[in-house]
Amino acid sequence: MPGTSTVSALAGRLAHMPAREKLDRLGEVVRGRKSALVLTHDNPDPDSIAAAVALADVLQRHEGVEARVGYGGIIGRAENLAFVKVLKLAILPISHIVFEEHDCLAMVDTQPAVRNHALPPRYRADIVVDHHPLREETLEVPFADVGGDFGATSTMLVEYLRAARLEPSMELATALFYGIKADTRDLDRLTTKTDVDCYVWLLPRIDKRLLSQIEHPDLPMRYFRLYHKAIERAKVYGGQAVVTDLGEVYSPDMVAEVAERMVFLEEVKWSLAAASFRSQLYLSVRTNDRRMNAGRLIREICEDRGGSSGGHGSMAGARIPLSGTRAQRDSLKRTIIRRFLEAFGLQGVRPVSILSAEE
Repeated sequence: MPGTSTVSALAGRLAHMPAREKLDRLGEVVRGRKSALVLTHDNPDPDSIAAAVALADVLQRHEGVEARVGYGGIIGRAENLAFVKVLKLAILPISHIVFEEHDCLAMVDTQPAVRNHALPPRYRADIVVDHHPLREETLEVPFADVGGDFGATSTMLVEYLRAARLEPSMELATALFYGIKADTRDLDRLTTKTDVDCYVWLLPRIDKRLLSQIEHPDLPMRYFRLYHKAIERAKVYGGQAVVTDLGEVYSPDMVAEVAERMVFLEEVKWSLAAASFRSQLYLSVRTNDRRMNAGRLIREICEDRGGSSGGHGSMAGARIPLSGTRAQRDSLKRTIIRRFLEAFGLQGVRPVSILSAEE
């Protein structure tokens, strides 16, 4: 096993290596391993799921290592449920995983220090693949392909498949295509030339009928009730930011969906959605101001509260543990929202209900 400084140097260079060289390094790290577990981030989105399934595919077909995919939290959003069901993706909840059965641990679309994953503290990741900004602690991982010029982690895995000359199944190609599509908002957000190239490479390999079933699923009644609440509670500050407190939600990934939708409000630069789920406070931020960095902002505001936070330029999220009485929990939520408003430069601005704001 190489020394720590050697591991750090190798990890720091990986993001800028050609995919073929990354595969060579991956082969070195997994040599002699028998069983790999690939973890998504908690409450995974399509990009995280697709990238995890693709990494497992690369490990099995190119490296000869048996691999399975696991996730923490839940898959609750209708599109994400349809994504897994329609494409028959082999992904297991963490309650079905026995860590001791695996001698190689990987994570995608997250990093150890972010803490929004199900890897127990006593275990160490051998592989990390993530398009988000590099965390310093990740440099200690033997194989850390992090950052680089990618708008989605799925793009990184397409590069691996192409370098390995592995033809993806129709289901995997569709999963990766939708992963890129969703994370870059149809190639409109933080998109790079590599994302576009991989998107075009995947296009003739996907099943468009299955893709339509994912993008247009049947929606439960509670979905519309939640949006009704989101609109009723949304407050606009100075015409620049919209904030909505969703109370308790049935699925934490709905917080990100609401924040994503609210940022389309005319003239708004920031949207913030907050909600609680299973004694955790979930926050999601979106911005359409290219001068701002949502990921840096959410870390500055939330990391001293425990939990996890992360993101990049235009989108970010955080999860903070809730404890104490209902009044104490509500006080924490108000404090966090106030800190965001201060960061937006809107402290003291009188909010206006989205339903009563002038046209």
